[in-house]
Amino acid sequence: MNNAKTVKVVAAIIIHDNKIFATQRGYGEFKDGWEFPGGKIEPGETPQEALAREIKEELDIEIEVKDFLETVEYDYPEFHLSMDCFFCVIRSGELVLKEHEAAKWLTAEKLDSVDWLPADKGLIEGIRGYLRN
Repeated sequence: MNNAKTVKVVAAIIIHDNKIFATQRGYGEFKDGWEFPGGKIEPGETPQEALAREIKEELDIEIEVKDFLETVEYDYPEFHLSMDCFFCVIRSGELVLKEHEAAKWLTAEKLDSVDWLPADKGLIEGIRGYLRN
């Protein structure tokens, strides 16, 4: 393990009609890569609180955070990512893309059809298994 700083984030795997919501980054180093929406955990927040806040900020919807899937540990060149991933459902609101350039609802079969960012790619098998249960 290198001495790179660890960035703690949360990601929402939003399920609706047995499909998963994927977003495409509209900015930054990983622009155009596909990811699960979410963001950094602020001091004093639980991962679930951070997720609800970030999704409200990014997508203008209220979510209910459900089952924990896993924590992804991933070494990017500049930092180590620790990402808590939760399945979520939409409680209210209409999805608005405030920070992403595109989004798609993907079935279990179509999860491989987008170019996931490296850290997110590792979640696909677990999500597929969850959808099939």
